[in-house]
Parts: sequence; structure tokens; C-alpha cells
Amino acid sequence: MSWKAERSAADTLVEGSSVTLDRDRFLRSLMRELTGTLESVVGLPETQSFISVVGGRIGDEIDEGYRGALKVSRLSRAQVTAVLTDLTRRIGGQFYVISEDDQKIVLGNRVCPFGEAVVGRPSLCMMTSNVFGKIAGENLGYAKVAIEEAIATGHAGCRVVIYVEPTAEAETATGREYFSDTL
Repeated sequence: MSWKAERSAADTLVEGSSVTLDRDRFLRSLMRELTGTLESVVGLPETQSFISVVGGRIGDEIDEGYRGALKVSRLSRAQVTAVLTDLTRRIGGQFYVISEDDQKIVLGNRVCPFGEAVVGRPSLCMMTSNVFGKIAGENLGYAKVAIEEAIATGHAGCRVVIYVEPTAEAETATGREYFSDTL
């Protein structure tokens, strides 16, 4: 058999194989290995800082995209909640509103956008914190994001509290604060 015929047979065999690989799975694996390497080399706090920078930039992009699509210069409080749940749905998460009042929005999540790649990688939660925080903070003037439960740390789901007022409860919560660059 010539190498060309062998190559053709090999292409057919490989393309028809049951290897579970696609772009999404590859990128999730890439993020898992990248964050795992960073966590083991520089530590969790430093890795979270790196992810925070990336999350902030992505949060700005997403915020700009929604404001442009909705043709508004600033999202309303109701729009912020709708955007937070919509954006996660679009990227494969299942965030939903548990409760909300004048001081905070409490979201739950059944499925992480990072899929199973998030398990054991708590630094990836900084992506959620920064995207949510940048959007809420930029549009409402203030946000503090507290991730109380996370799939990454072994919980069945996530519980994320976004404080939109600097109340006493927000002050005592463990999380990151975000402020508007323009308000």
C-alpha cells in the first residue's frame, strides 16, 4: 500500500473515531491546566489576581456589548440582573435569581460555564466575581461580589451575592468590591 493510500485510510479511521474533542472541551481543558499550573507555581492568591485582571477586561467587554445592544448608556438595576443571568446562559451556565432586594441580588447556579474543568480550580471563580462585579459596579455605582458557595470548591451549585449598596451586611461579607469608573 502506498503512503497516500495509507494516509487516506488513516484519515478516515481517525476522523470516524470516538475521541471526545471539540473546541469547547479543548478551551476548558486549557483553562483548567493553566489555572492549575499557576495555582501550584505562584499560589492561589496570585492566580486569583491574574484571573481578576482577565475577568475585569472581559466584564468591560460584555457590559459594553449589552449596553450597545440595548442602546443605553447605563443598565438599570433590572437590566443588570437580567444581563447577569443571560450572559451566563449564553456561555453554558445556569445562573438564576434566588432573591433580590434594594441592597443585593442573590444568584444560584446549577452548571458552571467551565463545566467539570472548574472542580478543584477555585481561582476560576474570580472570572465570575469580576465579570459580575464590573457590570454591576459600572452601571449601579457600587458592587461587592461574595461567592458563598461554588462548584469549584465541591458544592453542588454556586451561591453568589452581589451587594449593590455598601450596607453593614455588605461590609462584613467576604468578597471583592467594584466601583464605577464613570459615575
